[in-house]
Order: sequence, then C-alpha cells, then structure tokens
Amino acid sequence: MAHVAEWKKEEVKDLKSLIDSHSVIGVVDLLNIPAKQMQQMRRSLIGKAKIKMSKKNLIDLALKNSDSKTNITELAPYMKGQPAIIFTDLNPFRLFRILEDSKTPAPAKAGTTATEDIVVPAGDTSFEPGPFLGELQQIGIPAKIDKKKIVISKDTVVVKAGEIVSKNIASALTRMDINPMEVGIDLRVVYEDETIYASDLLNIDADKIMQDIVYAFQRATNLSINASIHTKKTISPIINNAFSKAMNLAINASIVNDKTSQVLISLANSKMLALASKLTDAENALDEELLNKFSSLPVASTPIANKEEPKDDDEEEESTEEDVAAGLGALFG
Repeated sequence: MAHVAEWKKEEVKDLKSLIDSHSVIGVVDLLNIPAKQMQQMRRSLIGKAKIKMSKKNLIDLALKNSDSKTNITELAPYMKGQPAIIFTDLNPFRLFRILEDSKTPAPAKAGTTATEDIVVPAGDTSFEPGPFLGELQQIGIPAKIDKKKIVISKDTVVVKAGEIVSKNIASALTRMDINPMEVGIDLRVVYEDETIYASDLLNIDADKIMQDIVYAFQRATNLSINASIHTKKTISPIINNAFSKAMNLAINASIVNDKTSQVLISLANSKMLALASKLTDAENALDEELLNKFSSLPVASTPIANKEEPKDDDEEEESTEEDVAAGLGALFG
C-alpha cells in the first residue's frame, strides 16, 4: 500500500472542514492572474469569502469526504484551468457580483483566447508617421496619415471572440493603450443547499430584476385595490376609495350630512346664481342681497355690469354658465 504524505492528509482535512463550515462552496479559476492582483483580490474578500488553492485530486477527496453537503461532488467537473475553492456564507448571486466587480482591465497577451470581440476604435492616435503605420496595416487595421498623425479610418475587429491573440496584435494593442482583457477571479460554479448554480445562471442584471419586482408589486397592489382584497398595503387606499364613492353618491343624491352639507350648499348657490343670470331685468327682479353678490363678481363675468357698458356688434357675447362659474370661483374660493 502506497504511503500518503502527512501534509496531504492535513490538506484534505482542512478542505473538508472549510466545506462543512460554510453554506456556499464555489469553484473559481485563477488562471493568468498576476500575483500582485491576486493578493489585492484576496484582501478585498477579507470578511466576505476565503479562497483555498490546492491540487485537484486533494480537492476531489475533500468533496467526497464531506458529511454535510449532499451531491457536492458535482462541483468536480468544473475544476479546469487553475482551480481553487471559494468558501462563503454570502448569497451565490451576491458572491458572483462581488467577483465580477473586482475585475480590472488588462492588456491582451499573445496566446490568450479572446472572451469577446476585440475592437480597435476609429479616430486619431498619438503616433506620428513611421513604421507603426505599416504594423497596423499588416494586422488588418485601416490606418492612414492625416495632419501628421496616424489615424484609424473605422472601427475594426482585430480578434473575434474565441480566437487566439497573436503576438503582433498583442504588441499593437499594448502600444495603443488598449486593454481588452479583464483580470479577475472567474466563478465557474456554486453549491448551495444541494443546488448547483453555473456561472451563466448567476450573471443577472440586478437593476432590471429590481425594476421587474417593483412593476409586479404595483400591478398586484392595483389588482388588490380594485378587487377589494384587504392587506396591510391596500386597506388604506380601499377605504379612501370607498369614502370617495360614498361622497359622490351622497352629493348626487342630495343626502345632507356633516360631510356633504357645505358642498351641497355651494352647488345650490351656484345654480341659484346661474338661474339669476338668465333674468333679463335682473336689477328689478333680484333683491338687494343677490345684487350685492353679483356686484362682488369680476366685471368680465357679471351680466349686470356688462349690461351697462355698450359694445360693438362684433364684440357682443351672451353670458353663459361658464362665465358665471368663473366668477363663482372668486365668490366661494
């Protein structure tokens, strides 16, 4: 029987302990991350998550030996590149977003695979005419001389997603200070409560999700109010709506109570003044109190005042209920 080094046993024991003591376990890829950036990312995760690098076979053993996590061995197929295990109690979606936000732009290296199209934008450059113009043209970038500067004629895709970055393209991009790559920790998969979340499921638009939730809440609230479904959120609008309908019904039916009396009196007074305005001989037909009310209305909307001022035929207009209503705003406001 082959002898197993003591440090390997301790490594598996340590990994198993971390697996059993955290609710969320993830597999990350640390390939092509410089040591300096890796140290910075580890510091940014202090208090949030812990990353543990180890050999693949030792990680496999720790996953198989876990007593508290059912089907956690399903993480093993995702250990590619330079894998490591991340341990946390954060929500998987929150963990994914933290890792994505920590990524920083980086220059393209020869031999790396482009994760998305690499585009050289059109526009002026800071380079004067020289050999670099030929280098750009050689890799398919439409460049020319304009006002003693090298100018890119149009946006150009120099590497398509999934293609390998050549040495010449990597050199040209670096000279133009174009950093199309991202340096960061790639979260491949996460385990939580016997569920496996691949990275494509974790990459969600949090702002859009929140907008959808708010929209759904508004529609549900409107439905509850219109259907008179009583909840803590709808009881006040339902009561206010019922009160408004009861008030309208009472006013239209001329039901007098302490809530409607002032409104009904105002309406009756408005109708009385509108009727009085129809009289052809208002000064003789109306008593002194009504005449005083008319005199307090704005001149433009008072029929008696208008009667005393001669008008041209083309300017003469008859008094309407709208004219009286305009004056009533000043009388009862």
